[in-house]
Amino acid sequence: MDDDTTGPGRDDRPGPAGLLDRAGLAVDVLPAAERLLGCVLEADTPDGTVAVRLVEVEAYRGRDDPASHCYRGPTPRNAVMFGPPGHLYVYFVYGMHFCANVSCLTDGEPGAVLLRAGELLTDPGVARERRPTARRDNDLARGPARLAALLGLRREDNGTDVTDPASRVRLRAGDPVAPELVRTGPRVGVAAAAELPWRFWVEGSPAVSPYRAGTRRRRSA
Repeated sequence: MDDDTTGPGRDDRPGPAGLLDRAGLAVDVLPAAERLLGCVLEADTPDGTVAVRLVEVEAYRGRDDPASHCYRGPTPRNAVMFGPPGHLYVYFVYGMHFCANVSCLTDGEPGAVLLRAGELLTDPGVARERRPTARRDNDLARGPARLAALLGLRREDNGTDVTDPASRVRLRAGDPVAPELVRTGPRVGVAAAAELPWRFWVEGSPAVSPYRAGTRRRRSA
């Protein structure tokens, strides 16, 4: 953590058009995860631009993290996690859903933060068209698969630079989350190293997903 008065781990130097500065993600996965809370992820979709405020994320470091896709080294699938920070790592899980992460650390050092949940900031009508089965607005991006579906994140978005204003998917700096509202706890749905308190969320947000202990069926980023 640093001593920035705008919030723990927060880089207060946004890039072009308010985008999160890439240097703000060129750090270890834990401060990067905390920094992403309160940031705004937006995507241009056929139905219009959809944006969410990130309220829950989960950190995965790399070779020393047995729950990480990078634990056994680089592969074509996890290459983005070994690249420069600020890029989307999108993967398919259960043969049904996509999940999205943002790469962090420096080029060659693997690590990423799973985007677990967000609060809708844009037109709920557009969001409902994209996720008509959601029972409540709070459920539209509550959980990593729902968040990815709402923003239309798919395999072709893998590698997208979210710090580039020309990208279809962009990450804006957003307002810092008050330190007293940041909570940490065990990661969700992983069997290995599940006890690590590497899940970060905003206390009181109704969009935060419920905690479920891990099984051996799923590995996250």
